[in-house]
Amino acid sequence: MELRTLRYFVAVAEELHFSRAAARLGISQPPLSQQIKALEEELGGRLLVRTNRRVALTAAGELFLDEAQEVLARAERASRLVSRLGRGESGQLRIGFTTSVPLTPLLPRTLTHYRQRYPDVDLRMHELNSQRQIAPLLEGDLDIGIMRPATLPPELSAFTLIREPLVAVVNAQSELGASDTPLSLAELATQPFVYFSPAAGTGLLDQFNVLFAQRGLTPRLVQEVGGPNTIISLVASGLGVSLLPESFRHIHIDNVRYRPISDADARSEVWLTHPRHHLTPQAQHFIQIVREAIAG
Repeated sequence: MELRTLRYFVAVAEELHFSRAAARLGISQPPLSQQIKALEEELGGRLLVRTNRRVALTAAGELFLDEAQEVLARAERASRLVSRLGRGESGQLRIGFTTSVPLTPLLPRTLTHYRQRYPDVDLRMHELNSQRQIAPLLEGDLDIGIMRPATLPPELSAFTLIREPLVAVVNAQSELGASDTPLSLAELATQPFVYFSPAAGTGLLDQFNVLFAQRGLTPRLVQEVGGPNTIISLVASGLGVSLLPESFRHIHIDNVRYRPISDADARSEVWLTHPRHHLTPQAQHFIQIVREAIAG
């Protein structure tokens, strides 16, 4: 039994007139009559009583009408749901992001706009460092990754969301904390450093190493930790200095001062990363909103 047959029957049952039902369906009357007859033969019972003057539902026809209308309604609902999912208007969007990204205005603003346009999409946010986003993106467990620069496999694509300067994180009670003037990386390298351990998996560590290596400098690492909040807290405790993106200025801890860096290349980026060939409609919409935010 096809949905088309159910639609034919419902039209006749609601109109109680074959000509009007045929016009409503956009077909001629003879095929409609044949379809109803075939349906009754398939079911093994009369659904309609037909005379020259009127068409009426039998008891079986009334029962079948209720069921047919429910089946058609469910089919219509299913069709709408699948269509909305295919258009990216519902479903799920899974985004990985690094610790510092919520400190920048771009992501919160983009998420707000996305929620306004696609309120029925279930947003799932996963806080992961840059390296730990790569495998879920490849395996289909994340749709979008928002990360610091990292070495990406060819299956992933990325573009720059944000460029921001790096700042020196110094103890406010130290000699370096007595001024707000820019520091050079060479000056900063003379200090004991608190920074990310290799196990932290952040792209900032790679950038840190490259910046100092390009200048022939080797900072003295006295403490390697897993997260930026710990770095800032240890600087506040007087263990050393550090180097972080400017967005970390929003983290206010006593005894910490953020000083600008004079080296022009002391900058960091945030990337939006996604599978190169298998973007979901939800991810496509999100990327469009991000690009609008960058352009605007």
